[in-house]
Amino acid sequence: MDILNLKPERVWKHFYSITQIPRPSKKEDKIRAFLVSYGKSLGLETIADQTGNVIIRKPATPGMENRKGVILQAHMDMVPQKNNATVHDFEKDPIKPRIEGDWVYATGTTLGADNGMGIAAAMAVLEAKDLTHGPVEVLITTDEETGMTGARGLQPGLLKGSVLLNMDSEDEGELYVGCAGGEDGSFEMEYTPEPLPGGMQAWHVNLTGLKGGHSGMDINLGRGNANKIMMRILLPLIQKNTVRIASIEGGNLRNAIPREAEAVICFSKDKYDAVKKEIDGVTAVVKAELGSVDPGLEVTLASCNAPETVMPACVILKAVRAIYAAPNGVWGMSASMPGLVETSSNLAIVSAKNGRITVHCLLRSLVDTAKEDMGTALSCCFENAGAKASFSGAYPGWKPDMDSPILKTMLGVYKEMYGKEAAVKAIHAGLECGILGGIYPSWDMISFGPTLRSPHSPDERCYVPSVQKFWDLLVETLKNIE
Repeated sequence: MDILNLKPERVWKHFYSITQIPRPSKKEDKIRAFLVSYGKSLGLETIADQTGNVIIRKPATPGMENRKGVILQAHMDMVPQKNNATVHDFEKDPIKPRIEGDWVYATGTTLGADNGMGIAAAMAVLEAKDLTHGPVEVLITTDEETGMTGARGLQPGLLKGSVLLNMDSEDEGELYVGCAGGEDGSFEMEYTPEPLPGGMQAWHVNLTGLKGGHSGMDINLGRGNANKIMMRILLPLIQKNTVRIASIEGGNLRNAIPREAEAVICFSKDKYDAVKKEIDGVTAVVKAELGSVDPGLEVTLASCNAPETVMPACVILKAVRAIYAAPNGVWGMSASMPGLVETSSNLAIVSAKNGRITVHCLLRSLVDTAKEDMGTALSCCFENAGAKASFSGAYPGWKPDMDSPILKTMLGVYKEMYGKEAAVKAIHAGLECGILGGIYPSWDMISFGPTLRSPHSPDERCYVPSVQKFWDLLVETLKNIE
């Protein structure tokens, strides 16, 4: 079946169009131009603000002019992740969606349903002639995935509505009323490279096969972190003075659990058997620990061109120990909402080469003080190793309002449509609602969406039947907002 024949066709056709437009974070010029052109082609008031957000206004349908104004909100960028074997330029190449059973995937890359599905639904509302709704504004923000730049830069007073429907959550049948805040932690140390000792050969350690995933939504699933596993492999080799390290690279996005890592290590030929045995032993132990949760781990050792320099043994030992010890994963669970992660850290990116070692983490928490506590723990780890710590990009969480009028409306609509209660939840991820609510404190906000799995990874997929239910709920909600 072709993706254009999936139901509801009016949403899937727009989603397919979006997949054909490159839109990695901070490279959104093409999708922005597409959205502006689309709004104007419908004869609707269309604005691209100074930050790069796109706002499109559609008047109320006859008889609904006095209803509350509604803002349909999504973000235009996507996370650019691909498998190593996939040849794809996210700044030039279209995504290649494919259907497997009831799911739509991409081919070797992220799909971009996060948040292309939200954009597609908003576009469908804008062009529809058969819907009933009050005044509608569509707000498509820029650069959500790497800093929420668009939400941060939104100007007060620009939007006229009072109800925000954020379409960026990932489980149909769940209504989200709160989210975690976040902050970036960066740790850096410098070193003076040393000449490669004589008699040493170079080898490439390549760690692949992990599932990765969203650093908020998937952080509690027990999946492997490639950077942490790489440190577990390297530490005993360094401690035993078996190897010298030329470079380490792992992960490339702060909001994705790192799936792959690599290192160039150097040692004399007579130590090959010992090194290989150590690597294979650690790999086997970690694979057993991960079990069926993340069974694909593979670590290979292959000869490579010898580098000119290596890192000082004392410096890289301190760095590896700090990364090994740094908090990663779930730090604490919520006491008020059972089963919800309250605080976590994702040790996302490690780079050690050319005289500099850098580590980037993303901290998340529903509680600001807990986030600060975890930041202090990370600082202690890395500052003890001689690194400089810095924090940036902090954004607030979104505190749940269980008396929200839009929550009551959507709960009633969902029960009427499907004969069961929608789940009311908070999410351990950085929805833009927290930032937007700070700029427009009178907004009544909620977040919902179709079912997605493994966003921020090449396994990202969208559950086809959920898209129809998501669309139907949106249509009925617009009709019932008073």
